[in-house]
Amino acid sequence: MGNTLQAPPQVLPPQQPQQHQKIAGGEENQEFTCEICIEPTSNADKKFTNTNRCSHPFCTDCMIKYIRVKLEDDNVGHIKCPAFNCDHTLDPLACASLVGPSLFVRWCDVLCEAAIVGFDKCYCPHRNCNALIVNECGGNVKKSNCPNCRRWFCFQCKRVWHAGFGCDESGELRDRNDMAFGRLVEQKKWMRCPRCRHFVELLEGCQIVKCSADVGSVSATSAGSRFISTGADATLPLCAANGASGFV
Repeated sequence: MGNTLQAPPQVLPPQQPQQHQKIAGGEENQEFTCEICIEPTSNADKKFTNTNRCSHPFCTDCMIKYIRVKLEDDNVGHIKCPAFNCDHTLDPLACASLVGPSLFVRWCDVLCEAAIVGFDKCYCPHRNCNALIVNECGGNVKKSNCPNCRRWFCFQCKRVWHAGFGCDESGELRDRNDMAFGRLVEQKKWMRCPRCRHFVELLEGCQIVKCSADVGSVSATSAGSRFISTGADATLPLCAANGASGFV
């Protein structure tokens, strides 16, 4: 008859974990066949390890190619193990040293995109940035500041901020003088005639400024500035002279 008494628990000596690691290392050095390229190998450094999620045999070269295709071609962040009928996903942190910094950053970006589905988002258009930015405020956001590079850009046309110019004009090639003039327009809060597109500055007098081209006018109110066509709104208050002072 066997002994039914349980032996008292033993405290493992410090050398025991090292012995366990050696045994595990010996198993890893055994020859395996990659399920993708069907090539046998006994090099432990060539065997892919998906932490403790699954232990299907794949070589590191095949897994790097597999992950790259899933990220760059399929834009998939939750990458499943390529083994047949395996529902486990790959651990990005465990694969970071395998895929390299650039591909790992791309992996993180794809996962972030999947987590913010439904939000209005874009990438920073500035060179050497390309940070993913989400419109958390809602509404029609235009001038935005990238939290990564701290530079301004337009959230609507997804281009570098075009001070003083509209989105439909931001694609044109502009020199430094144009950009400096645009910043001046933004600083002075000049307005533009909606028809001739000339810039108008209110100097004094009535709040209705008549464009010198005689094709439109601008209303500068305390609540903001808005353009109207000449004679389009007869209810707008005018000064006694039914005009204004200003220049284009």
